[in-house]
Amino acid sequence: MPIKLPADLPAFDVLSNEGVMVVSEDQAARQDIRPLRIGLLNLMPKKIQTENQFARLIGATPLQIEFSLIRMSEHQTRNTAAQHMESFYHPFSEVKHEKFDGLIITGAPIEHLDFKDVTYWDELCEVFEWTQTHVHSTFGVCWGGMAMINYFHGVDKHILDTKSFGCFRHQNLAASSPFLRGFSDDCVIPVSRWTEMQQGEIGQHDGLKTLLSSDISGPALVEDAAHRALYIFNHFEYDTGTLKQEYDRDVAEGTPINIPMNYYPNDDPNQPPQNRWRSHAHLLYGNWINEIYQSTPFISDEIGG
Repeated sequence: MPIKLPADLPAFDVLSNEGVMVVSEDQAARQDIRPLRIGLLNLMPKKIQTENQFARLIGATPLQIEFSLIRMSEHQTRNTAAQHMESFYHPFSEVKHEKFDGLIITGAPIEHLDFKDVTYWDELCEVFEWTQTHVHSTFGVCWGGMAMINYFHGVDKHILDTKSFGCFRHQNLAASSPFLRGFSDDCVIPVSRWTEMQQGEIGQHDGLKTLLSSDISGPALVEDAAHRALYIFNHFEYDTGTLKQEYDRDVAEGTPINIPMNYYPNDDPNQPPQNRWRSHAHLLYGNWINEIYQSTPFISDEIGG
């Protein structure tokens, strides 16, 4: 089954051209099925790129997905056209009375700030509380995952001396987890952050279970069953060229940056990068969607109850 997107959302054509099954809202209305409603709280500056990345993974599952784009109510983006935001995004204040089967909270390029110094922190805390009554399963990504694990468990993020940047091999620590169904014993995940979460602090909380971890970049995927949440601190959703875009940007701006490790052949930025994480990215998000499908109430009003 396909993912349901507005026909004029840029991701509709992008995914259609890639062979992802996509239907318009009119087509979906003719199908006698309750789609899974998945929200994307998009905190990234490049909204359209992020929409495409997550819609690509969510749309690869065999279930019909209704993909809803959400923004913080008062925060205004400067990197995406106002018309796009007006046409496709709903402020949280307008959707907080609604129920969602799943919610993805993206990262944000504000990791140098203390959580409480983020301008929309109070509303984001309201979002976190709202997920416990209105969302069946939440997926916090990178800064979004760090913010959630800090809010619910008080686990701190730590500033790194140098950016953790590249494609790092991670160990599968929970092969029996339904979220890692089909995973190899290890896998490669893109990493791009100036902060880290430390396993010693995560391990102090009985309710947290680390599923994927790297000897170099630390814990990557953590399950929080009590809050029906997953936290991933790295970027399975990245396109092949995303790290290259970040590297080229910093080089052009004169920002000190190391070549992303294990990304270019022979670590040579003059060669095209290689994607070695795509299959595991689809496995993880497909497993997440499947777990939602298996356990979410058929009657949407019962979600969170």
